[in-house]
Amino acid sequence: MKILKAVFSRTTFLILMAIVEAMIIWGQFVWLRGAAGWIEGVLHVIGALIVLFIVKDSRHLSSDMLWILLIMVLPVIGTAIYMMLGADLITSRTFRNLQKGTAEAKKYYHQDKKILEDLRNVDPERRGQFSYIAENAGFPFYENTGFDYYPLGEDGWPVMLEEMSKAEKFIFLEYFIIEEGKMWDAMLKILEEKAAKGVDVRVMYDDLGSLMTLSGHYASKLEEKGIKSIAFNRLNPIIGSIMNHRDHRKIMVIDGKTAFSGGVNLADEYINVKVIHGHWKDNIIRVKGEAVWSYTVMFLTHWNALRNEDEDFEKFHVISIGGKKDGWIAPYGETPLDTEITSQNIYMGILNHASDYCWIMTPYLIIDTELINALILAAKSGVDVRIMTPGIPDKKFVFSVTQSYYHTLIEGGVRIFEYTPGFVHAKVFVSDDEVAAVGTINLDYRSLYLHFENGTFLYGGEGVKAVRDDFIKTCEQCHEVTLEESRRGPLTAFLLAVMRIAAPMM
Repeated sequence: MKILKAVFSRTTFLILMAIVEAMIIWGQFVWLRGAAGWIEGVLHVIGALIVLFIVKDSRHLSSDMLWILLIMVLPVIGTAIYMMLGADLITSRTFRNLQKGTAEAKKYYHQDKKILEDLRNVDPERRGQFSYIAENAGFPFYENTGFDYYPLGEDGWPVMLEEMSKAEKFIFLEYFIIEEGKMWDAMLKILEEKAAKGVDVRVMYDDLGSLMTLSGHYASKLEEKGIKSIAFNRLNPIIGSIMNHRDHRKIMVIDGKTAFSGGVNLADEYINVKVIHGHWKDNIIRVKGEAVWSYTVMFLTHWNALRNEDEDFEKFHVISIGGKKDGWIAPYGETPLDTEITSQNIYMGILNHASDYCWIMTPYLIIDTELINALILAAKSGVDVRIMTPGIPDKKFVFSVTQSYYHTLIEGGVRIFEYTPGFVHAKVFVSDDEVAAVGTINLDYRSLYLHFENGTFLYGGEGVKAVRDDFIKTCEQCHEVTLEESRRGPLTAFLLAVMRIAAPMM
């Protein structure tokens, strides 16, 4: 029965259709090559022109190297693959709506000029980074009047349930993965009860992220329960670059007064109920106060690109009174549909301003030369640069690529720690007891360039220290990788180099 279910599953169908499409395209190019010599010559010229345009316009050449090498080595086939997966020539109505909606949503992000000026005066050396986030990236700073950091999913999950049970007006959820089990079932029960009482309940999950955990009709099942639901960027058998752009965000907003984010998806391994890769190290954050508005706008921007029902987001804006001021906070989003690399710029800003330490947690370490050089320069300048990665990987192939960066970084003075008990899924930057970023953004090409992501930037206050303390405590359970351990033989080094070229597709 399980075999029949697998054979006739949605996943199998999509894979088969993609293979058929690839074979058809391959056959067309083989026919073109044999039909006339001049056609192949034209394709070679087109390939060379594409390479030149990639080099001219590239913002992250390391990730574009895959396409350059592929086109140079296999001009005809490489050009065809690039046209399908790399060129963004094929768009969709959803993505056009997302581009339009993201641009229009900027009017809802209101930066209090006094707050920004106070922040600049407190730390003039970081003035540029504050200005970048607020004015160029377009995500306002708020006075932090309510931030709680939960160092494990099982610490934050009960708080999420408690806050959900208090909802009176709306509950919005946007997550990469949802899976039925103890965690989601408890949340779903509350969502059903709230929907029955007239609370506006909306759930959005990524179709690829939840491909192996939810049925293709799960959104309809939620609708039957009175819960509005969207499967983001639904998969289809047509090969194209738009399938690369996934919604990797983790956002929950309750009544415009409370928001949750962090690295945790809504599945049992994230709260260590189900153990797959050892102990799962992750985090959840809770935000209260005016900063919740930015999370609300981020959610509504995506929701209305797929299901246009809110003409004015302001009806969800609550003048939320939090606790006493404790530093500043700026929730921010990342989109692959513009030229701004917000997440990487924020990470680089934290690293470049570090004077004492910069500590990083990431499940994946697949980075470009710009970030490698910045990490090494900081370490050589006397900054204690540490990167924490998993001890037990979830994807062995990707983990091998992660480890391939160790030798260069350690040789440059960066310290690498592997979390011995299991898998690190937290995405954290913390520096100098002053600044931190917590969110969904991994140090890999997909998070930095291809996915929709979100993060939370903190400056000053106890929130930053809570993130710092979590790193210190977790570090006690880690093994520091030595330079000798990071060495690889010639053959392994060669294979890893090839794998790193293909890293942007991982």
